[in-house]
Amino acid sequence: MFYIDILGIVAFSISGVLIALEKKMDIFGILIIAFVTAVGGGTLRDLLIGHTPVSWMKNITISYIILGSTIIAILFRSKINYLRTSLFLFDTIGISIYTMAGIELGIEAGLHPLICIALGTITASFGGVIRDILCNEIPVIFRKEIYATACILGGITYFVLREFPIQENWIFIISAVVVILIRLLAVKFKISLPRLYKEEFEN
Repeated sequence: MFYIDILGIVAFSISGVLIALEKKMDIFGILIIAFVTAVGGGTLRDLLIGHTPVSWMKNITISYIILGSTIIAILFRSKINYLRTSLFLFDTIGISIYTMAGIELGIEAGLHPLICIALGTITASFGGVIRDILCNEIPVIFRKEIYATACILGGITYFVLREFPIQENWIFIISAVVVILIRLLAVKFKISLPRLYKEEFEN
């Protein structure tokens, strides 16, 4: 789980770098965008439930990983496009792990299941929301992609499975796989939530 978590941090960091490069930010701006993409959701979660100092402040390894990922992405930015599929897979695995981690922290805090699912979704997706806002974009999860929805459905699966005599580790794994499958299927078959707007009014 530790190594999978690292892969998620790396993927989120590099995705932030790619967006920052598209916006032609300077090196400091690129680093900030990479950082908030990787840990923004977890930071917001920790603040909401009163876990301070927040997780990345207590584990300096996370900062080193983000910094290293940012430097590598900048140096090899011309090659990154060839890795987009791999980065997408890491990102998808990352959001599944972050969703489950947020849910379990909510349970530890004694929160209602719906709030736990919300915490899991925040952990997984709000780094991207903060990134897009800082880059002056409408967050992708609010426009077209099955992203937060996959986290929510994975969270629902988690609490449904808790009603059965299943080991906690298996509940975690199965629910995380549900998030991954929903995300992959949505992208493969171009599934999205219903739109309220006619094509002539869309950008």
